[in-house]
Amino acid sequence: MATTTTITSMQLAQPPRTPIEEYSPHETRSRMSIAARIKDVIAMCSDWLHDWTPFILVVTYYIVSVCIYLVCSEKFIAIFWFIYMTSNFYIAGSTVVEAFVALNPIRESRKAVQNAINKDWKFPTPDDKLLVLDLIIVAYLPNEKDIIMDRTLYLLEKIIYPKDKIRINVVYNTPRPIEPLETELWNLAAKHSNLRVIKVPGSTSKADNLNYFFTLNTGADVIAIYDCDHYPHPYGPRWAIERMISNKKIDIVQGRCIVFNSDETWMAAMIAVEFDKIYAVSHPGRAAMWGFGLFTGSNGYWRADLLRGHKMNGDMLTEDIDSALRAVAENRKTVHDSNVVSYELAPVTWQAFWKQRMRWTQGWTQASIKHIFMTWNKPVHGGQRGFVMRFGLFSLLFVREISYYLVTQFTILVFTFVVTRFPTSPIALAKLIFFTYPVSAWFFIISIVCLILTLWITNMVKSEFVSRWMIIQFAVLYPVYLTLFATIGLYGHARQVIGYSSWNPTARS
Repeated sequence: MATTTTITSMQLAQPPRTPIEEYSPHETRSRMSIAARIKDVIAMCSDWLHDWTPFILVVTYYIVSVCIYLVCSEKFIAIFWFIYMTSNFYIAGSTVVEAFVALNPIRESRKAVQNAINKDWKFPTPDDKLLVLDLIIVAYLPNEKDIIMDRTLYLLEKIIYPKDKIRINVVYNTPRPIEPLETELWNLAAKHSNLRVIKVPGSTSKADNLNYFFTLNTGADVIAIYDCDHYPHPYGPRWAIERMISNKKIDIVQGRCIVFNSDETWMAAMIAVEFDKIYAVSHPGRAAMWGFGLFTGSNGYWRADLLRGHKMNGDMLTEDIDSALRAVAENRKTVHDSNVVSYELAPVTWQAFWKQRMRWTQGWTQASIKHIFMTWNKPVHGGQRGFVMRFGLFSLLFVREISYYLVTQFTILVFTFVVTRFPTSPIALAKLIFFTYPVSAWFFIISIVCLILTLWITNMVKSEFVSRWMIIQFAVLYPVYLTLFATIGLYGHARQVIGYSSWNPTARS
């Protein structure tokens, strides 16, 4: 018998409920909160995977490489060993040649200083004939709030340059107001006619800050760029401007950066030696040997019209290297002047060091991929690019990048030797690592000699903050240094592969 259902008029007046309405408001919110939590967990896992994928890739690279060498035949291992030793010999040889070529620019710089001293620091150009200079301090305020006022006062009080020919520009960004510091900066600008404080709206990077400044019509002939932690030498700007006046073909003058906090930590001491080797020896030597110099991001002086048209590419992690290579592509002339000195801070913690070098390494990889075409293309605005310069660019943009793999593969190969043929004495260990194959032994010996000669030249031009003992430590630990930086290079490549693009400012203290 069928069951009859009675429907009241009240029920007929109500439309049927949707599935969501079957639940109470509490149940609906509960379901939505569960969905939100699931979404948050997925996002968290995705971020974790994105951050740790480079690490996983590098670890996998090391493990797979060890496994390959464990099953390789003696013949293949001998071939690999010879390739790695040959490539290391080339890198060490080119480095020492650059160091010896740098001796002439070093002598010229010292001669110029002696002439200035003999003339009681009277420079060739009269003050009223000097070029108008915009000196920019670029700052990310939360990161550099403790040092920006000190550096600004230093520039106002210590730089020896006609006041009517120079303007100090503090160009900064900050995600939140930082008081009373910002007000103090603005009040300082009100007291000094040659100080301009500029807060860049919407900026998230150094490139944004600079590009905003380049839109301003300041009437300057030259623009100098400094990171916020720098103390330019009082005569640094004068040396740079004199160099530009003496040769109108010079578009960029890159000065020498010196680490002044080398006594804070052992890491800072090693970075100070590294900077002396790079800025006092390698950069001037490369410019003289290969025919091109590079703007390195700070303590660099540009012709204003060139830089305003050039701008900075905010899509690059190291916009300074990109701008430097774009200048090379246009056949712009960059010189390295060791008398244009600036003092800066080195990272004193491993975390700060890691973030800085990760950004530099991945940025160099980006720039190398973008500009490798210079090894075969013609200059952007016509002219010629000779074989020597092309080969130098090839070494800088290609060989330097693959050297990370050559160095780490050699390290891995040595590790497998030690594991599979464990030596019974220190002498046996040395023979195993360095003299397994007679021909490669000579490459090793010559490479060691090249390192000693390079550091000997570095010792000749070391800064007052670097001791001979620091250089000796650096030399002893150089194999570890090479392996560490090669691993960082691999990490940078892995980040580039996955599209990592976070910009991490260097911590200041």
